[in-house]
Amino acid sequence: MSYLSYHSVKVSELIKRPPVTVLPTATVEEAAKLMYSEGVGSVVITSPEGRVLGIFTERDLVRVVGRGIPLTTRVGEVMTKNPVTIRTEDALTKAVLILAERKIRHLPVVDEEGRVRGVISARDIASTLKKYLEELGEVCD
Repeated sequence: MSYLSYHSVKVSELIKRPPVTVLPTATVEEAAKLMYSEGVGSVVITSPEGRVLGIFTERDLVRVVGRGIPLTTRVGEVMTKNPVTIRTEDALTKAVLILAERKIRHLPVVDEEGRVRGVISARDIASTLKKYLEELGEVCD
């Protein structure tokens, strides 16, 4: 990836897998078990049509447990509502700015109709940046 291509990378190029989603009626326990089994740090809470209603992350889980909220609580009651999203055709640089400015680690990616297509994380962006730096010979062992 050249300098120019790095700045033109689209968010859609970082999506590695289908999004892990649940309906707002799922319990916190179900969401946490799904996160564990899928090896992800968040689940996107969607409408039946696939539109983003919220996100439930590891940070949310810590908050729920720390406050003694029962794991039988519906995830829709404790999710981060209306999270910031990014569109598939947006540039990677926009995602970096959003993550940094909002101090978040997971960013749902939506298509032109607002349906979730994936989630990119700070780790995904760091991995992409590492590849770019390796091409430039900037990474030391």
